[in-house]
Amino acid sequence: MSLPVRTSTSGTGAADTTGAVDTGVKSPAAGPTPAELLDFVRRSAADAELVSSLPLDPEGRTWIRLNGPAGSEAWLIGWPPGTGTGWHDHGGSHGAFATASGTLKEDSLAARLPTEGWKTLELAEGVDRERQLTAGEGRAFGRHHVHEVRNESGAEHAVSVHAYYPPLPLMRRYSRTGAVLRLEQVERPEEWQ
Repeated sequence: MSLPVRTSTSGTGAADTTGAVDTGVKSPAAGPTPAELLDFVRRSAADAELVSSLPLDPEGRTWIRLNGPAGSEAWLIGWPPGTGTGWHDHGGSHGAFATASGTLKEDSLAARLPTEGWKTLELAEGVDRERQLTAGEGRAFGRHHVHEVRNESGAEHAVSVHAYYPPLPLMRRYSRTGAVLRLEQVERPEEWQ
């Protein structure tokens, strides 16, 4: 049996290769589901007045914090041509994002990574996923989602709306060379807010 990841310093559990989004029934205190966050980001991305309120910078990403539904964290983000996030996760939060204008490319992993006890992983074949999200398109994701998002256009800005629940407790940043994924740093909210 082949696992989707192999750890170099290992000892942590097996990986979930389903890539499924947890959209189960919620308890009253559970907050919005990924499907509810997706509905919110799609509606927000379609709000022309909101989208036009974002200042755009030709060289760096810009963002405005939004009021997300039911205690979630939400952002309106501007992407100049050629910018991206790099590989990262969302610290155990589930979420959704939708493109308001332009096109974003998402590369993601259909594998659950261990959250502790490793610095370098060798990814097995077949875990890479790729999608393009044009204006009006969005996607939801579960608590273990690892991805990178970028605007590959040479001339056109992209704008998107993102929402997370619970609000991001941290983000792990990764570098990738071929099949090797390396944990580079852990960011806390005070570093990006």
